[in-house]
Amino acid sequence: MRFQGSLSRDGNWWLVEVPIFDALTQGHTRKEAFAMIADWFVSMIDRKEFEVTIHKTAGDTFEIGSNDVRAMVSLMLRRQRQKSGLTLAQVAERLHAKSHNAYARYEQGLTVPTVEKLDELLRAIAPDRDVVVRQSDAA
Repeated sequence: MRFQGSLSRDGNWWLVEVPIFDALTQGHTRKEAFAMIADWFVSMIDRKEFEVTIHKTAGDTFEIGSNDVRAMVSLMLRRQRQKSGLTLAQVAERLHAKSHNAYARYEQGLTVPTVEKLDELLRAIAPDRDVVVRQSDAA
């Protein structure tokens, strides 16, 4: 699973953003900017053996992937929930779950949701935001 990001120039800086993670960083060069966003993910996930791969695509976009899909989905859900200002219990209530533990398992990376379930989770967390999932052309 890969997540789309964008690269742009702002004066003397290269900005790298991965919106679904609410992640933004910068570097003096394109290479440095990509290294900084990779480091951001490694720092945020903070798991031994976790690695990030940057896949450059056409134009000013790229895709970021890793060797641990569970950790990436977990971070994405947590960041989106925090951005929405919700607690685990509030998300569980929106999902009509009997316990917040069911949702928490996804944020803890204990369970990887199917695409359908991920859509349901994101709608509960951020009903006012659209998340676009597309098939990657990158190899």
